[in-house]
Amino acid sequence: MKKVLIIKKIHQSGIDLLKKRDDYNFEIVENLEIKNLKEKLSDCDAISLRTFNFNQDLIESSKKLKIISRHGVGYDNVDTNCIKKKGITLAITANANADSVSEHVFFMMLSISRGFNSYDQTVRSGNFLNRSNLPLSKELWNKKILIMGFGRIGKNLIKKCKGFDMEVYVYDPYVKEEIIKNFGGTKINDFYECIKLMDYVSVHMPLGNETKNLINMKVFNLMKKTSIIVNTSRGGIINEIDLNNALNENIIFGAGLDVFDKEPPDTSNPLLNNKKVFLSPHSATYTEECVERMGKETIQNIIDFFDGKLNKSMVVKL
Repeated sequence: MKKVLIIKKIHQSGIDLLKKRDDYNFEIVENLEIKNLKEKLSDCDAISLRTFNFNQDLIESSKKLKIISRHGVGYDNVDTNCIKKKGITLAITANANADSVSEHVFFMMLSISRGFNSYDQTVRSGNFLNRSNLPLSKELWNKKILIMGFGRIGKNLIKKCKGFDMEVYVYDPYVKEEIIKNFGGTKINDFYECIKLMDYVSVHMPLGNETKNLINMKVFNLMKKTSIIVNTSRGGIINEIDLNNALNENIIFGAGLDVFDKEPPDTSNPLLNNKKVFLSPHSATYTEECVERMGKETIQNIIDFFDGKLNKSMVVKL
């Protein structure tokens, strides 16, 4: 009998997969106090993990743990060095969130470009006939966009960009030019030269030593004053202080952030009061459809692992 610990509740459709199996027990844990978690982890074979920080201390308490199944694609909340030493498999919901995240990118780009907040406020404040005083909004049609990172989300996003006749460039040192070309994009190698020409930039890279603060004032100073940058991947890739300054100094036009260096961000974070940035609470995957897909895929990864048929594309190479 396998024991699965579900750390923070997931969609019922995922739980139902376990209910159909008589060789699994499961428990949903909402109390995230360390003492309670260590007690629960001591005899579990698998865990479902959302955004909770699963550090070395907790991993060492998991004597029987064989697999961690992430409810999402990021895994910077897992001590990968520790689980590698212990031979624990790490799986992600690789196929669940690409549609939702790429839609969120367009939601942000369109909202910023078309002046959603100012348009809405104009009507609500009774200034309908004064719309000519509003600044003209921007079209996405035929604009240049740089997609930074060409995994599943980047590949999904490029399809939507093509629907707007956008000219798509891709920066990803690990993806071959032929693959990018087959999706209708242009691979670029000189990031700093390319960024000068872009109208939009969408970030889809993991957070690591190579990408921490990758987007900083040096980059902003190269960008067009009319450009917009969106980050739905991980906070920390964009330097938030530099971004705030770049917006205030009209170095770039606008930004959309679904992720932050610290989550939740401190109330003192100046970006929270900057009207040139569109903010959302790490919710790009928070659609009815995506939450259901992630719940199912999270648990299916666990079942497939013990059945000996886990797809390699779901496994993180440590």
